[in-house]
Amino acid sequence: MSKNVKTIKELADELGTNKTRISRIINKNSIPTQKIKNKIVLEDNSVSLIRQYFKNETQQQNETQQQNETQRQNETQRQNETQQQNETQQQNETQQQNETQQQNETQQQNETQRQNETVSILRTELDKAHSHIEKLSNLLDQQQRLALQDKKLLEEYKAEINDLKALKMPSQDTKEEQANSQPQEELETLKEQIRALNDKIKGQEQLNNQVSKKWYEFWK
Repeated sequence: MSKNVKTIKELADELGTNKTRISRIINKNSIPTQKIKNKIVLEDNSVSLIRQYFKNETQQQNETQQQNETQRQNETQRQNETQQQNETQQQNETQQQNETQQQNETQQQNETQRQNETVSILRTELDKAHSHIEKLSNLLDQQQRLALQDKKLLEEYKAEINDLKALKMPSQDTKEEQANSQPQEELETLKEQIRALNDKIKGQEQLNNQVSKKWYEFWK
């Protein structure tokens, strides 16, 4: 083979590629070829053109590959950033949920504590009320017993007065006769006893009225 020409295979081996790629460059750029002994050969000018196209194509492929690689790296970085953002957002949401849950638990504990304190206060107040009612019941019983005693005593006073009133007073004619026989002091004593009994009756009635009025206002 002449030194001034190269076969497609020789040029492909020299450029470190395959015959298909060299043939594609030839066809794409309409590079002239020759046919010697049923073999397609390339002259120096054609070889130079193919080398230049190969270099440009290779450079373009490298640039494209580099761009693709850069794009993949950028895409990977964006994905990583997105994933990191998602993880950060998920962590924040989880932290917020935990804080919210903790706040709810704390609020529930505080509410339970307040309810327990309220129940305790109500129980204390209820015990005081029961104790107060018991004291009032005892006081009412005492007042009722005293009222019965006072009523009985009042009846006795009234009976005694009625007995005194039942005594027949002497007539006008006999007054002068008895005046000389009955000592004046005995008569004054009798009148004094009647006045004292009347005063006791009035005082007891007033006391009973006051007690009844107090209990009426209490239970009203």
